[in-house]
Amino acid sequence: MKRISLLLITAGLSLTLSAQKATSRIDRALTIYNDVLRQLDISYADTLNYEDLLNTSIHQMLRKTDPYTVYMPEDKTSDLKFMTTGKYGGIGAVIMQRTDGKGNTYVVVSNPYEGMPAQRHDVRAGDRILEVDGKNVSGKGTPEVSQLLRGTPHSTVTLRLKREGQDKPITRSFEREEIKISPVEYATALPSPRGEKPTGYVSFTEFTEGSADLFSETVDNMVKNEGIGSLVIDLRGNGGGIIDEAVKIVGLFVEKGTEVVSTKGKTPQSCRTYRTPIEPRWKEMPIAVIVDHNSASAAEIVAGSLQDLDRAVIIGTRTYGKGLVQSIRPIAHNGHLKVTTSKYYIPSGRCIQAIDYSKRRADGSVERVPDSLTHEFRTRLGRIVRDGGGIEPDILMEDSQKVDITYALYSKNLFFDYATRYRLLHDTIAPAAEYSVSDEDLEDFIGFLKEKQFSYETETGKYMKDLIDMARHEDLDSTLLADLKQLEERLTPPFEEVVRHKAAEVKNFMGQEIISRYYYNKGVVIYNLRTDKELERAVAELSKTEGESKE
Repeated sequence: MKRISLLLITAGLSLTLSAQKATSRIDRALTIYNDVLRQLDISYADTLNYEDLLNTSIHQMLRKTDPYTVYMPEDKTSDLKFMTTGKYGGIGAVIMQRTDGKGNTYVVVSNPYEGMPAQRHDVRAGDRILEVDGKNVSGKGTPEVSQLLRGTPHSTVTLRLKREGQDKPITRSFEREEIKISPVEYATALPSPRGEKPTGYVSFTEFTEGSADLFSETVDNMVKNEGIGSLVIDLRGNGGGIIDEAVKIVGLFVEKGTEVVSTKGKTPQSCRTYRTPIEPRWKEMPIAVIVDHNSASAAEIVAGSLQDLDRAVIIGTRTYGKGLVQSIRPIAHNGHLKVTTSKYYIPSGRCIQAIDYSKRRADGSVERVPDSLTHEFRTRLGRIVRDGGGIEPDILMEDSQKVDITYALYSKNLFFDYATRYRLLHDTIAPAAEYSVSDEDLEDFIGFLKEKQFSYETETGKYMKDLIDMARHEDLDSTLLADLKQLEERLTPPFEEVVRHKAAEVKNFMGQEIISRYYYNKGVVIYNLRTDKELERAVAELSKTEGESKE
């Protein structure tokens, strides 16, 4: 007993000494920082902006940790509210920064939300924002303009906009509102290929307060009104959110008390096990979850736990790999710190964090955990899954993202700009489920690209140009150089030829952007479902499952 007491006392002393050393290091660092700031205040030749210095030093310090640990001063409180609740006071539109041919930056409306104040008052995608409440925003970036657009609900905002096709600026004045973005982007019942019960489909975009209840209500309505017998949960592009909401959604499909995720960190408060809190609503319903490389955090908890519990088939591409948990801590003067407090582990015991931010190169960069350093874990039924690299789907689909002409057109916002012009010339189009881009539209788009003086060079063509330069440098045979030059010409065809060769892919991107001008996000989802290979595979897999359960 004395030996046990001695061990406890020794351990206690060790922890106390460790804490004292940490406190001493922090005190020393703060003393140095205060001294530097004081000397700047006394000696620096020009007037200093102390708030700017403070924010810069804090942000630079946090960059040494991970991208998710961020400081939010008092004026960013609305951002904090939006992260946790999905609500904010504003106009209900997404904006983006652009640069003109002279290098000048400006901000345009990229996506007004359907039914929100901006859309109801004819603020359109492509409108360039010139002024907000009389303040010139030329040269300002999206954070500054966004701050001006947000405000107390029912306060009036006045926008001065430049719209393509109109010589004079237009003015729109209306009240801000509390904006709540629904996490259920779209839901519908799809016919089963085997003639069984329909399959429900839910596009779910984020895990904010109350999102699990809305998800449950959506599925319940499809069960009662459409008679669905299986379900596809689409988490593509879902960046995550609140863990408790993810656990509640998993709890709709597995036994009450099932462990979904556990967190482990430095403090006792950061170590916790999350179990499903309710009796399942649809314990036997076949489920498929679609994911992609932008499915992260809470989205990965849902997909990963359902995979580990062998409760759903996961379809798509490997997920992002964010296995870190953040908590909000209050800071002096009404600020907040969103800080990474722990890592999370799904039922098999694996952590899917793909990047080790504690190990940085000399230049400060980090890289993904290589597959060779990942470890095997087992699902409930004994299937092998791995840690350290996101969620690997059970059915791996080809990643459609390629560095080709479609990517070049997208990255230069040419689909966006063409759709802006298209909207001016066409008051209406066919419903989203029926609309298609015609060959005439494609040719019109090619003419638009010529007008914009678009040029395109394949990656292979770039390498070939370097190869020819090297061949000339090494004074190789002229016949060989001529052959290389001929091959270069074949590798760099006119962009019109490449666009026509990639017509189906280009038309699809054109269609998405055009549809968004008339039917907004929901319309884009409806449009994409017609050619969605992941969804098609998911419905087929669920149909097989339903058939097997009856045979």
